[in-house]
Amino acid sequence: MPDEVREFESEEVRKRLESVGIELDPKERSATFVQVDQEVKLSKSFFEDVEVMSIKAALEKYDWLEDYFWKAVRKDQDEFTREADSEDVNGYFIRALPNAKVEIPVEACLYLRTKGHKQRVHNIIIAEENSELNIISGCTSHPGVMAGLHIGISEFFVKKNAKLTFTMIHSWESNIEVRPRSAAIVEENGTFISNYILMNPVKLVQMYPTAYLNGKNSQAIFSSVIVGLEGANIDVGSRAVLNAENSKAEIVSRTISRGGRIVARGHLVGNVSGVKGHLECRGLILTENGSIEAIPVLEANHPDVDLSHEAAIGKIAEEEIFYLMSRGLSRDEAISAIVRGFMEIEIKGLPEALKREIDKAISLVEKELL
Repeated sequence: MPDEVREFESEEVRKRLESVGIELDPKERSATFVQVDQEVKLSKSFFEDVEVMSIKAALEKYDWLEDYFWKAVRKDQDEFTREADSEDVNGYFIRALPNAKVEIPVEACLYLRTKGHKQRVHNIIIAEENSELNIISGCTSHPGVMAGLHIGISEFFVKKNAKLTFTMIHSWESNIEVRPRSAAIVEENGTFISNYILMNPVKLVQMYPTAYLNGKNSQAIFSSVIVGLEGANIDVGSRAVLNAENSKAEIVSRTISRGGRIVARGHLVGNVSGVKGHLECRGLILTENGSIEAIPVLEANHPDVDLSHEAAIGKIAEEEIFYLMSRGLSRDEAISAIVRGFMEIEIKGLPEALKREIDKAISLVEKELL
């Protein structure tokens, strides 16, 4: 473990980091960024074609970076974006240089250590022309920090012929509120893949990331696996605005309520001829006090668009349990297998390293769901 993060050596903290895909191992990552509250503890690249640094350092190094600030996300969007526009805001700058293929993931950890702290973060991520960039962003809180607020502004820029895969894994305490605000601007032939995993206690999560497909043949894929435990209030969704010819979008979500309230949103906007989009939302309720509300929205602003959606919410069917039990599984094993299968999403274009990280995150909490 790097000297800069020796404070994370305890077993309890290590487990918390592992639960959000953070390795702190240069052999497993192409770059590492760690921020604790507002202080950057570690920022280091192990691959010459990827830049990783604090947003403050990046602004000092590059005058042109000011042009990217608040370009994808509006500063006046709501009270939380306005609050993030403060002097003590920090965050990460990650950039894949032109033609770089950064297949080994970059990891970025935003760590809430102080009880009651408002963590304000502004991130800028750029995949330059013809590049490929894969990022794991693990957001978590220190064991025992039961209250706090995380406000995260993330702006993604996917240039011509570039591909950016962003996997965000959250693991908080039961009384923490989380308010990410993020958006991506995708140019010609660009691909933006966003994966979101939430399977641990949290008081509130509210976010609605948006991809603006502004270039011809651009595409966006949003995938999410969300578990709402008792007492959680989770209002999440994804939006894709198809502004260019032959642009495509797919939104797929899996939600499980074990006592929590979940609102699963999805919004596809077709603004020009020849665009395609599909939205799929499926929910599973495991307890009588859980609730899931699915809100799919299709918006067509041109007659020649192809937008579709499907949504389904229910419980585990007894016949499925019986079938697996007839094959030799106990009832608990049968339910576990069904839940595990429900959470597995085939995410298109995802590198093997990120598939393993998502599978690991699901495995860590699978037994606790039942």
